[in-house]
Amino acid sequence: MNHFNASRQPMPAQRPNNTPESAAARKLAEDLMDAMSALLGLIERETELVRAGKVREAMMMESQKQELSRRYVGAVSQLKANQAQLSKSAPELLSTLHRHHDAFRAMLQVNLTVLATAHAVSESVVRGVNAEIQKRNVPNTYTAAGRRATPGPRHITPLAVSRTL
Repeated sequence: MNHFNASRQPMPAQRPNNTPESAAARKLAEDLMDAMSALLGLIERETELVRAGKVREAMMMESQKQELSRRYVGAVSQLKANQAQLSKSAPELLSTLHRHHDAFRAMLQVNLTVLATAHAVSESVVRGVNAEIQKRNVPNTYTAAGRRATPGPRHITPLAVSRTL
């Protein structure tokens, strides 16, 4: 479900510019659009998997995500290096790229929010498990004032967590 491709409109041809610089600018723009589309498709799939609780499957996409990210960064670097030329030869193309990049960033923000939520939930689960373990290890005693005694450091049991799934 790639919303980015759905919003991808043909670039308006207000004035035909068939110079070699224009062709190179269009090639750079197409490379960036392709990189963004491929990365966004993968990120949307990752978001769906994490939302469904299939974290292991989402983690298997890591190497592909790294490769697409490298491709995206390379395309952005090439575009930045040629930005002055691009703004002169195809300013409408540059503004179209900015709009697409804004949509791309919005979708990335959704992905980051889902990942942060999953992280917070898993951390909450680990803390809850730790609290239960610590409760079981604390002696059930009371102070002279009739309040429950707080455990000392010798009663705290360490919790080991494996980061592999």
